[in-house]
Amino acid sequence: MNIDPSPYRKPALTLRKYLVILSVALFGSFGDAFLARGMKHVGSIDIHHVVNVFSALANPFVLVGIVCLLAFMSSYMTALSFADLSYVMPATAISYVVMTLLSIFWLHEYVSPQRWAGVAFIVIGVGLVAGGPPRTEDPHPVSGSQDVREHV
Repeated sequence: MNIDPSPYRKPALTLRKYLVILSVALFGSFGDAFLARGMKHVGSIDIHHVVNVFSALANPFVLVGIVCLLAFMSSYMTALSFADLSYVMPATAISYVVMTLLSIFWLHEYVSPQRWAGVAFIVIGVGLVAGGPPRTEDPHPVSGSQDVREHV
């Protein structure tokens, strides 16, 4: 009996898809770091004074942060087009490590041992999720529903 093993294989992620997931983590981390640095220069703003919110856009760090976060959103949408949310979110959670390192070395913030423990738990979780397939199929689809990917 000759059984085709292809239905039993996990869908492989290509190098391009790994780079998309990495770009989600990096653009998000760097965007947040630039935004934080810019807002430290701008100072406290109040949402009730919209002029102050828009004046923050004059800070170059804020602008670079926004551009990075726009790139993050584009990469994030791309990642969700080929992988489940339950895979993308943990896989990109490595951004917490990047953000913590940026906070220490670039923003000169203190990171407590408790926060480091939280980052360690995130890294362990990433390791657990990374072993699974990026796209799961529902073994019991709802009758009458159609998969959106069928129409793409």
